[in-house]
Amino acid sequence: MGQTARVSAIAWTAAVSLVAWLWLLLCQGFFWRTDVRLPPERDPQTWPFVAVVVPARDEAEVLPASLPSLLAQDYPGRAEVFLVDDGSTDGTGELALELARRQGGLPLTVSSPGEPPPGWTGKLWAVRHGIGLARARDPEYLLLTDADIAHEPDSLRRLVAAAHAGGFDVVSQMARLRVESLWERLVVPAFVYFFAQLYPFRRIGKRGGRTAAAAGGCVLLRAEAAERARIPDAIRHAVIDDVALARAVKGGGGHIWLGLAERVDSVRPYPRLHDLWRMVSRSAYAQLRHNPLVLLGTVVGLALVYLVPPAAAVAGLATGSTTALVLGALAWLVMTGTYLPMLRYYRQPLWLAPLLPFTAFLYLLMTVDSAVQHYRGRGAAWKGRTYARPDAVVTEER
Repeated sequence: MGQTARVSAIAWTAAVSLVAWLWLLLCQGFFWRTDVRLPPERDPQTWPFVAVVVPARDEAEVLPASLPSLLAQDYPGRAEVFLVDDGSTDGTGELALELARRQGGLPLTVSSPGEPPPGWTGKLWAVRHGIGLARARDPEYLLLTDADIAHEPDSLRRLVAAAHAGGFDVVSQMARLRVESLWERLVVPAFVYFFAQLYPFRRIGKRGGRTAAAAGGCVLLRAEAAERARIPDAIRHAVIDDVALARAVKGGGGHIWLGLAERVDSVRPYPRLHDLWRMVSRSAYAQLRHNPLVLLGTVVGLALVYLVPPAAAVAGLATGSTTALVLGALAWLVMTGTYLPMLRYYRQPLWLAPLLPFTAFLYLLMTVDSAVQHYRGRGAAWKGRTYARPDAVVTEER
């Protein structure tokens, strides 16, 4: 009798998981589709002046692969690059100037903001300094891009043409992250997949909609909208600054767009699981607003949606419960099918799709670890700068 009850409970849990997956498949903004790319473009009659702001802290390793791509932009109008050396100890600023001397191209200004005051994340303080320098030149657009992002020569032209055609205040592209090591192949496509599940791209672009997000590696921002939303001062406490920026602009009546990039790539390597773990765990609990109840709900939700299907299928096979086996296998199949487009986008083997529950389990552990670090009062260490607990002085997102 007890065994029958346990099998029945497994079957019912698998049924709930299957219903959840059917809802995600059909009702969560078709998050699993990867066809949200740069919107239609139309060249403006007069190309606006764009200031490119690049916050950089100890980026000498990746700068040779990224900065030359910005300096070489084939942009018909006026554009300048402002690299803000955020207290680097590896010669980032000197290397940037040397790269500019060697290559030429767009004008480059390298400056340093000094240490951030209390209440500011390091990156946003650097962005504020860069925007301040840029505003002295009166640009119409700001391109906020990270020091590890490489742009194809037509990237800036296409971003501006898309913003002009659609009347967007923000046009952001999620750069294609590096996927070369085993752990990158397992974790990186899932990172983008989970992000799209939280912030369906189709909903972000809808006027009047509540969903707002951006990808910090590539954000074209109308200068007027930045002033109206008080960017970055209004979000100086933000841990996840790109999402906070999008919310501030959209909350002020701005029109924003986010999609997957085709010609914008991150060159930063994450060869070990430890590197990826740190990338996720340093901001995961902040995403949950440091709320233990939300954390509990997230853990239960991840387990129900991602872990129950394979567990129910295996349990059904072991106990001879056809119902549990079929329901678990169906939920696992739907999950696998929704992950295939992201693997194709990242040009990864499709046999990785059934392993998504394992990757989701890793993300569950990373999220719990993020909360543990928060309550131990360790805050976060990033690029050689240590922060107190996020409720005192928040961590930075890079």
